[in-house]
Amino acid sequence: MNLQSTDFELFQLPLQFAQSRELIDTRWKELQREAHPDKFAAQGAAAQRLAMQWSVRINEAYQRLKDPLKRASYLCELHDSHINAENNTAMPPAFLIQQMEWREALEDATTIAQLEALSDETTAAEKAQLAVIAHALDVEQDHAKAATDVRSLMFIQRFGTEVEARIDQLAT
Repeated sequence: MNLQSTDFELFQLPLQFAQSRELIDTRWKELQREAHPDKFAAQGAAAQRLAMQWSVRINEAYQRLKDPLKRASYLCELHDSHINAENNTAMPPAFLIQQMEWREALEDATTIAQLEALSDETTAAEKAQLAVIAHALDVEQDHAKAATDVRSLMFIQRFGTEVEARIDQLAT
């Protein structure tokens, strides 16, 4: 194992967005078994520290690879298309209009049923956006476009969290 390997190299996965979650989980378990610090107890403290570094590295890679948003962001970054969500808020005009409509719907919602309908809509939008990202990354190989699509997905997920929080408020 090489600490400088990409997450995909470490997990022996193809450098693409589409991945099997089951394979990621299986590979994580295998790598954790290989690098578990207890396996190196007889080799001394230095070997255990190295094994601990490996365990941390494996877990960090696993967290990125198992989450589609993090995986997409990571792929963009590997191809020099930085997300920069905190600085780059440029979005396509149609998406900006959709954001405004969702915000208005959230402000106007007074019932759990209205909020659940909005939640269903954002869940569907999230799935659709993931498909757009997958196409941009794996088919078009357009990482700059994918970075914009990732920023849109980040908004959708944050907005979905806000909707769920409002549902929780009304339910209590």
